[in-house]
Amino acid sequence: MRVDVKVNVRLRAAILVFSIILLPSLLAAFAEAQEKGGIDLTTAITKVAKDTIPAIVHVEVTQRTEVINPLFPFEENPAIRRFFNLPRMPRKFKRELRGLGTGMLIDPQGHILTDSHVVSGATKIQVLLADGRQYTAKLIGADPKTDLAVIRISTKEKLPHVKFGNSDTVDVGQWVIAIGHPRGLSQTVTQGIISAKHRRGITDPSTYQDFLQTDAAINPGNSGGPLLTLGGEVIGVNSAIASVSGGFEGIGFAIPSNIAVHIMKALIAHGKVQRGWLGVSVQDVTYDLSRSLGLAQVKGALVAEVVKESPAETAGIQAGDVILSFQGKEVADAGQLRNEVASTPVGRNVSLGLWRKGKRLDVTAKIGSLETATKIIASAVKERLGGEFRSVTENEAEKYALEAPVGAVVVSLKAKSPLKEAGIEPRDIILGINGQTVDNIESFYSIISAVPSGKQTTFLVLDHRSGDMATVQVRLK
Repeated sequence: MRVDVKVNVRLRAAILVFSIILLPSLLAAFAEAQEKGGIDLTTAITKVAKDTIPAIVHVEVTQRTEVINPLFPFEENPAIRRFFNLPRMPRKFKRELRGLGTGMLIDPQGHILTDSHVVSGATKIQVLLADGRQYTAKLIGADPKTDLAVIRISTKEKLPHVKFGNSDTVDVGQWVIAIGHPRGLSQTVTQGIISAKHRRGITDPSTYQDFLQTDAAINPGNSGGPLLTLGGEVIGVNSAIASVSGGFEGIGFAIPSNIAVHIMKALIAHGKVQRGWLGVSVQDVTYDLSRSLGLAQVKGALVAEVVKESPAETAGIQAGDVILSFQGKEVADAGQLRNEVASTPVGRNVSLGLWRKGKRLDVTAKIGSLETATKIIASAVKERLGGEFRSVTENEAEKYALEAPVGAVVVSLKAKSPLKEAGIEPRDIILGINGQTVDNIESFYSIISAVPSGKQTTFLVLDHRSGDMATVQVRLK
């Protein structure tokens, strides 16, 4: 016991000496860091809010839609009309819907970054600045695949704007701040941390999304608002929440700033996003696959199929290869590879690190255009399914009470095509494949091309005769 007491006394003495000698210098160093732009944690959120709120805007959209009159069938029955004293009525009537969201000014010229779902289908967009000024905005471009859009207001005054940071350098556990207009409550500031990175397949597995997850409070109306560091840099665009109640439950998602900057520049320059294409169908590497392939880590993207006449085929990439790196950057999984390729300019030569039959090798591929890919893939899909397909028209969407012209219409099928043998007929509409929504004809081709040969595939089909929906099992070639 005497030894323990002596040690304890000595330890206390050492701590006291350390405090007397070093504490003043540590305090001086902290003060100097603050003077040179260091972060004071006691006032960081206040400063970020004060500096950023002037660049955050309230977005109000108006949508006008046509709705079928539920009482219209009585129009053709005079007896019922007389009994209920119903006037003559139109088959449809127009309904006006209003939606709220958030946006951020990204330059002095009035460009505003927000979410695509905030302004999608809007007939009128109103923007309210933090100082109370109100403007009518026009849509510059939208990219539903990343859920991002750019709108613009016109003013001769120089406008405040946000500053973007590097989302790749964000760490899990890092403090962040969200600013927006939840439930229409303007200039709301919340704080939290980065809970996780690289969350994919949250809203749609076929999109080019790679979310940051945060526990900063995000609610309906926050969409399009910034997620910021304590230094005031935007590292994410708030986009979605995981919620049973429809409100905040601690799980929010933001689009990383590096993706947002790439998309917004493309939308401002061209009004659309041109994506790169490699021409491979890939899947994640599982633990069992990594062991069977002799990989040291459970990382990479396994090539399931290579499209003919694609950049990948020209570069010598083969089915069974594992893509380990892209432009010197390690590939964690199939989703990351897809995003890296999509954000690469068309025509650029890129280096890929492959794992083939237990050996590492490097190849170079020239990134192609997704528009060109669609033509090649469409031809391959038509051959594979033995049929012709087209987009759904507005009239067909109205006829079958679809909310929008989604899906792919079967135009014709060969006698022994896999779809025909499964009972699908011309004029039927394919609305989904393996749980993924078919948004349009391009989406249809993309989803089909990613399905491995010989796999049992589930189609959600609308019968053109009855208008009923059913799931059909098809084994693709």
